[in-house]
Amino acid sequence: MEFEDAQMEFIQSWGSIGSAWGIPRSMAQIHALLLSSNKELSTEDIMGTIQLSRGNVNTNVRELINWRLISKKSIIGERKEFFQAETDVWALAKNIVEERKRRELKPVLELLRRLKTEKYNGNKEEISHFKSLVSDLEDLISQLDQLSATLIKLNDNKLFKKMIKFLPKPG
Repeated sequence: MEFEDAQMEFIQSWGSIGSAWGIPRSMAQIHALLLSSNKELSTEDIMGTIQLSRGNVNTNVRELINWRLISKKSIIGERKEFFQAETDVWALAKNIVEERKRRELKPVLELLRRLKTEKYNGNKEEISHFKSLVSDLEDLISQLDQLSATLIKLNDNKLFKKMIKFLPKPG
């Protein structure tokens, strides 16, 4: 198989996975291209390789920088901006978990905690059911938040990384 074919297959698959996780396909494809490249790429390089518009690339590159999955690089003598992906998979996982916590878990937890303490007027059985549901969801999301915080801490633990290598591989 030619490298370019394998790289494009990876880019397409990463885009599909991104879509399934609620990330725009083009954002995931740009990330896959930069991740699979051993050198910095310009906006034009990205546009040409995966056939996206300049606006689409610019928007998604900014978002990838916000997620700390890629960084902007300057090359002496070049006026263009270049981009490079974080290639440490542990750092990638940590950045993704932290960003998803910030964007998804924290707002839901705040809402559930507020709803849990709210005083309601209406049908007592419906209110009881709702408060029980909110309490159970708050407990679940809190546990997911704590688990993700633990995973982030373990991510930096060298002993944990060594232990993981000795776990049996699935399949």
